[in-house]
Amino acid sequence: MSILHLKKLCVGIRDIKHLRTIQLARLKKGRDGEAKLWHRTRNTPRRIRELLDGGSLYWVIGGFICARQLLKGNDTYVDENGIRQCLLLLDGDVIPTVPMRHRPFQGWRYLNSEDAPPDSKTLGQSDNMPPEMARELRELGLL
Repeated sequence: MSILHLKKLCVGIRDIKHLRTIQLARLKKGRDGEAKLWHRTRNTPRRIRELLDGGSLYWVIGGFICARQLLKGNDTYVDENGIRQCLLLLDGDVIPTVPMRHRPFQGWRYLNSEDAPPDSKTLGQSDNMPPEMARELRELGLL
């Protein structure tokens, strides 16, 4: 069975470490008082039920899909201008993936599991390896 995911550009983020730092600073307390990590989008995905059945949000950073986070839920948000938006609840664990080149796009896109890059740990890549080095080694066919 194929799992449905989302992919999204991570604008203004340099690398996975920077993403983690920014997300820690953005932790918000939910209605129940528990700190939660939300990503806000303009539109709610029509296939949200499929996404919440094991799907992840894959981050495109610097022209590469290089990390993912499990989607845990969704909610709505109305901004100060009265515009309704979607909040995607993310797991706090940012999982590095094998870097996969990806060109820019607007908004988010669906991603089927067979098209998603594998987690880097599944290939034995060290978490301590800088993303740029991993990209270069992968492009040279050495990783």
